Amino acid sequence: MQEVLIEAVQLDTAAVLLGDKRITQLAAQAEATNRVLQGRTVWNVNSTAQGGGVAEMLEVLLAYARGGGVDTRWLVIHGVPEFFAVTKRLHNWLHGVPGDGGELGSAERRVYERTLGDNEADLAARVRPGDVVILHDPQTTGLIRPMKRAGAVVIWRCHVGADDRDNPFVVGAWNFLAPYLEDADAFIFSRATYPPSWLDDGRVHIIPPSIDPFSAKNQELAPGAVQSILARIGLLPDTAATAAPEFMHRDGLPGTVTDVADIVAEGGRLDPSAPVVVQVSRWDRLKDMFGVMCGFAEHVGGDAGANLVLAGPEAKGVADDPEALAVYGECLEGWRQLAPDQRRRVRLVRLPMGDVEANAAMVNALQRHAAVVVQKSLVEGFGLTVAEAMWKTRPVVASAVGGINDQIVDGESGRLLPDPTDLQAFGAIVNGLLRDPRERSRLGREARQRVLDLFMGDRHLIQYGQLLDELLVPAAPPAPSAVRPAGP
Repeated sequence: MQEVLIEAVQLDTAAVLLGDKRITQLAAQAEATNRVLQGRTVWNVNSTAQGGGVAEMLEVLLAYARGGGVDTRWLVIHGVPEFFAVTKRLHNWLHGVPGDGGELGSAERRVYERTLGDNEADLAARVRPGDVVILHDPQTTGLIRPMKRAGAVVIWRCHVGADDRDNPFVVGAWNFLAPYLEDADAFIFSRATYPPSWLDDGRVHIIPPSIDPFSAKNQELAPGAVQSILARIGLLPDTAATAAPEFMHRDGLPGTVTDVADIVAEGGRLDPSAPVVVQVSRWDRLKDMFGVMCGFAEHVGGDAGANLVLAGPEAKGVADDPEALAVYGECLEGWRQLAPDQRRRVRLVRLPMGDVEANAAMVNALQRHAAVVVQKSLVEGFGLTVAEAMWKTRPVVASAVGGINDQIVDGESGRLLPDPTDLQAFGAIVNGLLRDPRERSRLGREARQRVLDLFMGDRHLIQYGQLLDELLVPAAPPAPSAVRPAGP
């Protein structure tokens, strides 16, 4: 297993944005949680140290938790490609879609259990009786029982899900996972509609995700820095670089974007004054980058002079996502099939992942430069790219699926697309915003305030602290309840 080292960040760092009252509440919760932990370590275990919202949230939340005195650590499991193919299939099925069309049968279970068995001894050697182990997503579910045998308090945190619990793929995924869930002390989901109906309600807790406003991805960037970063990666002309392409590392030291992105484009670099529509996400079919490209090319008028940027990580940069290369390849082939005038308005951008914080600064600059940010996912567990763009006062057009519904109030803090497959409706909403700068500004202001009120880390950490208090304070044992799978 790989341990990801996290430096502590003091809680009062966020006072400038959150205010003293919220910081005082957070500090009080940290003190209470430390009392009940009594020297225990809180271990977080997931499947990748970089790429995707889970890794980003862990980096932030653990830093603040350590700043509050909690001994919390982060481990990443190792796995072979066959294992990640199975867990990607689980990921897709939990969203209600078939993914690669494969099965989740006995052969897949053997691959799954063999890989987690290889990780079990390493984890058990680190965990002491009484420690808390928080296992994230289906990649780690099979470690619940071994960690209970090791004497730990075990929480399983599922970041994905679908509102339609009767979808056959959703049912199939939960049937696969059910045998591993029985011994968990608690379950955390992002939405109340995600846990299967047969899961013990007394152990289910709802904790929505959050963003870090001080991270390289979300920190304030001066307009000069935004344009200089985009010039450095190859999107804007060098003449747009009027300042250093700098951002601030978490430790307070300045960082510089030096790497160039892999950009597929015709017609040279973008005019800095031309409006840009941006979607940033992993190369994942559920994010529907291909559909965004088609919807923009066919239904967003070229008369506005707008360009589309589809940006994602280097396809090999996310270890637990084996579909990335194939999805990027599909987008590339689709781009080649566009009419010449359409190709000139669309750019495919793969952002380098060698320096994770520099990569985050690139995403930050892209979103801040955008006239409109879109997230046209077909399904979505939560979709923190939405909150990230909202924080930057960008008007966001996003599908009304999953946790996006919790982030955007349609017409108040963004625009929701009821049917993500309706490319004409998508184009109409984007066109309307491109032609109405006053409405873009209004939606952006309301969006930022909503994120400040609901999706900051202090709320997230307080909810985690309250759950630990509940689990660790001695209480009468609950009545036994068996976990059973839905369906036959």
